[in-house]
Amino acid sequence: MSSRRARLHSLSFASALRETLSGRYQGRDLLADLVAGITVGIIAIPLSMALAIASGVRPENGLYTAIIAGFLIALAGGSRFSVSGPTAAFVVILYPVSQQFGLAGLLLASVMAGLILIALALARLGRLIEYIPESVTLGFTAGIAIVIATLQLPDLLGFSSEGLPSHYLEKLPELLSRLPQWHWANALVAGLTLAVLILWPRLRLPVPGHLPALLVGTGLAYWLNQQGAGIDTIGSRFSFMLPDGSIGQGIPPMLPTFEWPWLQTGPNGEPFELSWTTVQALLPAAFSIAMLGAIESLLCAVVLDGMTGKRHHANGELLGQGLGNLVAPFFGGITATAAIARSAANYRAGARSPFASAIHALVVLAGLLLLAPALAWLPMASMAALLLIVAWNMSEAPKVVALFRRAPLGDILVLLTCLSLTVLFDMVIAISTGIVLASLLFMRDIAGMTRVNDISAQRKHVPEALPEGWRVFKVTGPLFFAAAERVFDEVAELATDTRGLVLYMDAVPLLDAGGLSGFSRFRAECEARGIELVVADLQFQPLRALARAGIQPEEGRLSFTPTLAAALESIAQRDHA
Repeated sequence: MSSRRARLHSLSFASALRETLSGRYQGRDLLADLVAGITVGIIAIPLSMALAIASGVRPENGLYTAIIAGFLIALAGGSRFSVSGPTAAFVVILYPVSQQFGLAGLLLASVMAGLILIALALARLGRLIEYIPESVTLGFTAGIAIVIATLQLPDLLGFSSEGLPSHYLEKLPELLSRLPQWHWANALVAGLTLAVLILWPRLRLPVPGHLPALLVGTGLAYWLNQQGAGIDTIGSRFSFMLPDGSIGQGIPPMLPTFEWPWLQTGPNGEPFELSWTTVQALLPAAFSIAMLGAIESLLCAVVLDGMTGKRHHANGELLGQGLGNLVAPFFGGITATAAIARSAANYRAGARSPFASAIHALVVLAGLLLLAPALAWLPMASMAALLLIVAWNMSEAPKVVALFRRAPLGDILVLLTCLSLTVLFDMVIAISTGIVLASLLFMRDIAGMTRVNDISAQRKHVPEALPEGWRVFKVTGPLFFAAAERVFDEVAELATDTRGLVLYMDAVPLLDAGGLSGFSRFRAECEARGIELVVADLQFQPLRALARAGIQPEEGRLSFTPTLAAALESIAQRDHA
């Protein structure tokens, strides 16, 4: 088995880490990983908080995710440069779960998703990403980006998000009706943060734009609040109880602690009721989380392979993602997967190994313990602006535009279908429908490539004139259920006034059950019309399929020859005899 094939089919725990340690990992590599880990950790701190808030939970839950899951997946996974943590793709799944089942339900769903991911790894389904067309991926990611951007409107413009409907078609008109309630100070902070995020990359400085944008936004919000603007911050929106019973603002500067997920708070702060009924209700969400986590992590690994020239271990990456999502909820962490933007930043910052991703998790931990008071000053408007940029990057708008310009109509239809279903319903429906639709369109195109031609008079294939009443038909393309019936019907229509015909099938690579059924009906029709049938030059798979079906030669009715020349010689000899 080739090295690339082994990476796709084998299952190896901590394969990326072991691959690193088996090579020449030196002090300068560790230094490069340290710099990359610090860089990505700085990016991950505000992003983890913002994505947790967007998912309907507290900001520290996002930090716990980056710390626990980010560290475990880095060391246990199969991709050398992937950085895992909360990602924007999950917001559309996690937010409804957290609203209906509370933090406890969300954590329990993450545990279940972790188990599903481990099962996918054990089943060697790491090649999953190869079977998802780009039009499907672009469609559901663009749909998720639209939902995320829409959800940021209240914090961007400073109006209330209380009592919003859960369904998008109901939520959007309600949000638009509240636009007149916008608050100029929040909009100003969000606009300035957004401007810095957009313009900063043009300076080509080594410092990521998230940090200066949030510093500028926080400074402006602090000054405006001193003037009585009343801009909402993490400190004003979130509070926690200290060990002495007093109330702190923002996020607790404490290590994540072990607690059974189902003992966390349920919906509206009520106790969570663990039961088989609840587990059944959470199973669809857990399946959605697992499928999206698998797709996102494997897609991220493929992107990194293209950037670095390295190869990831697909099933090992699924195993690492499963273990991270299984363990993190016991420490308050929500769903995690590989983040393409953070992983790309990790590589560009000079990462050499999974140690960089593990260091990123430690940087987030240090930020939690040392910077918690400062993080409480972050304005919600700036966090919303940050998520707006994340949504834009996630939408991959340039790729969508390029697909609309260059791709066939079928791919455009698939993309629009996935985008619409993601926005209106959910991601699993969108991906399932998209894959089915893409498969149907693909089968239609492949079926259209299967054709039959009368080559009786083509001297390139038939050097001499055929005996009277004989004709030769060349079949090209797979004879599967979507094409076989049409092809054999065409041959039957063309084979009028004939006493024998040759089916030249050297260009038929596949004969499935539908093809066998069509061949059997065509053979019976030839027999009823007194037409002798000769099948020439079968490839291995069609020959094996006919043999397994028990189709045998019959004197004067059906025969098989290894080549077209042998078939022509056979009928010529019989004609002379």
